[in-house]
Amino acid sequence: MKAMILAAGLGTRLRPLTLTTPKPLLAVGGQPLIVWHLQQLSRLGIQEVVINTAWLGERLHEALGDGHPWGLRIRWSDESEPLETAGGLVQALPLLGDAPFLLVNGDVWSRFDLGQLQAPLGDDLARLVLVDNPPQHPQGDFFLMGGRVVAEPPAVAASRLTFAGFSLISPNLLAGLAPGKRPLAPLLREAMAAGRVSGLHCTQPWVDVGTPERLA
Repeated sequence: MKAMILAAGLGTRLRPLTLTTPKPLLAVGGQPLIVWHLQQLSRLGIQEVVINTAWLGERLHEALGDGHPWGLRIRWSDESEPLETAGGLVQALPLLGDAPFLLVNGDVWSRFDLGQLQAPLGDDLARLVLVDNPPQHPQGDFFLMGGRVVAEPPAVAASRLTFAGFSLISPNLLAGLAPGKRPLAPLLREAMAAGRVSGLHCTQPWVDVGTPERLA
């Protein structure tokens, strides 16, 4: 199984820190944020990781190289401008291949075990990790009902959860999409409506490192 780390964001809310350093390279616990992900992926037996870049991409190349220090092979998908998540995935598909792959947001930190995502997808198009809503996102994103993720309110009482930025994605989710700038959420909602998205609830520590306060 391969993995992809999303690292192309501008990090505007973290300026001035991100004027010279891409957000995934900001230090967390003594090492770059993205290195926490690389270390865990290596422990899971992942051998090849695709990283997309846009803003200050050369800094990521310089810092991470070919991935050898972590026992990984890093493949780079450089974007001339940020393509958003689905657009970045479409561009990177030739590097990712035909099998489901782990997808990790480069700007989150968590103790969640990504190995929980590695079970076969079956007929599903995606498996998402959801967390309790953080203060900065109290409305949440999706519902988790019996291991299935749904976008519309269910008939029974339930609360929305927030997408954690960890998922297992089937390339079939992106089938037929032309290159270009495109978000991922509409594709996930279509797959949810078809009953083809499963989910896990993360109860381990999780932080969306989006502001200087959350970085601290």
